[in-house]
Order: sequence, then structure tokens, then C-alpha cells
Amino acid sequence: MNGDIKKKISSTYHQFFKRGLSGITASTRVLPNFIIVGTVRSGTTSLYYNICEHPSIISAAYDEIGFFDSNYHLGMNWYRSMFATEKKMNSIKKETGYAITGEDTPFYFWKKEVVERIFKVLPDVKIIAIFRNPVDRAYSNYNLGLRAKTEKLTFENSIDEEITFLDEHTFRESIDRRRSYLSKGIYEKQIRLWLDVFPKEQIHILSTEDMQKNPQDTILKIFKFLNLSEYNIKNPQKQKQVEYQKMNEQTRKRLIDFYKPYNEKFFEIIEQKFEWNI
Repeated sequence: MNGDIKKKISSTYHQFFKRGLSGITASTRVLPNFIIVGTVRSGTTSLYYNICEHPSIISAAYDEIGFFDSNYHLGMNWYRSMFATEKKMNSIKKETGYAITGEDTPFYFWKKEVVERIFKVLPDVKIIAIFRNPVDRAYSNYNLGLRAKTEKLTFENSIDEEITFLDEHTFRESIDRRRSYLSKGIYEKQIRLWLDVFPKEQIHILSTEDMQKNPQDTILKIFKFLNLSEYNIKNPQKQKQVEYQKMNEQTRKRLIDFYKPYNEKFFEIIEQKFEWNI
């Protein structure tokens, strides 16, 4: 059986058998108006569900669909099956005056081929990216590895190993591997991929810290970016939060110094500054 036939069988199976009625009615369904593209361990899931509280937004079937990277071979109708029908969208539009839908997949963020695929299929889609202090993001990602039992090294030893790997390999090779705690926080290399393709006015950037401190104001800015009416969400969500041991202060200082030049380049590119270098 050749590759094309396997691909067709897989696409058919996932669309009609796995997605059921949603797959059968895929041709009547819409594509997203916005995508949250990253970053990993920065609160993308919470942000997505908070945004979807707006009465004019219909959420996708589930979060982190991953179509434009790992599921691209399943085809556009499989992707459409994740979203509302045109009839449902028109019903919401009649009720609220506006109707949009979107998805979130933080693993899109560092992949050049994903940026190109999204732009080809959805050139007018609005892109949202949430960024967390890269020091905290790295430590959160490391602790996720501990819980998943995919990491056995100490945090200090793991970052030593990663820095060595970074020095000897390309950035893409470094960020694509499992132990990429530091790489995923080098935002300036990743945001360039999006700004090289999408107009800046189609990209909205916010920080995890702003979302935590001022959730209502932060989300109102997103609603404005999406051309939605003002709406105060009732209970801002914080999903996937877990407790873990505090980072060693010397390690934290070391990582602040490590990220400082990358952060400064990132702030210059996005023309915003977050209080991460302290």
C-alpha cells in the first residue's frame, strides 16, 4: 500500500469514523477566525477558555487541535469538523450581532512550516500569542517532564545539557526535542517566523503576568482585537495549574542572565516590554 492510499484511508477514518456527525457535515462548517499559537506552559488553555466565554464566540470541539503540524495529513474537512456549522454561526450572529470561532495550539509557535500553512489556508486569521517570563516557563516545563516521568535529571543538570546541545545544533533541532526547556523561551527567534509572514496588525501579543494581574482588562483588549463587543467574563479560569518546589535562587539568577539578551531583542521586535529581567 503506497503512501497516498494510506493517507486517504487515515483521513477518511478520522473524519467519518472518529469525528462522526461532525465529520459527515464538515463541508457545512466554518474555519477559525483566530488562533492562539503559543507559547507552551504560558496559560494558552486558560486564555482560550476565558476568551470563549464571550457570547459571540463558539469554541472548537476541543483545545490543542494540532491540525497545522501533527494532523495536517488528515485534511481540511477533518479540520472543519472541529468547528461550528455555518447555520450555528448565523444563529449566534443573529442573537449577538457577531459570531466567530477559533482554536489554540501552542506547539504551532516555533514551526516555520506551520506559519506558511496557516497563511496559505487562512491569510486573514488573527493570531494571538501569550508569553510567560521564560525563566518561569522553563521551570514549569521541566516540572511537567518530572510528572510525566520523561525527565530524570535535576533542573540544573538538564539546563546544562540543553545549553551544550544548543551550542552544537541548530535552534530548530534544539526546540524540537523533548528537553527544550530553555529553547522554547527564546521568543525572539520564534516570533520572527510569524512577523515575516503575517502583517503585524494581525498579531496580538500579551503576557501571562498581565493575564494573572489584570485578567479582565487583558481579555477586553483581546476582544477589541477580535472586533468583539466589550464583555466581562465571570470567573477567569486558570487551567492546568500545579504546585511544585520553588526554584533555587542561584539558578534563577543564572537564567535571568541567560535570557536577558534574548528578551531585549524580543522586546525590540514586538515594541513592548515585560518585567522579566529582574
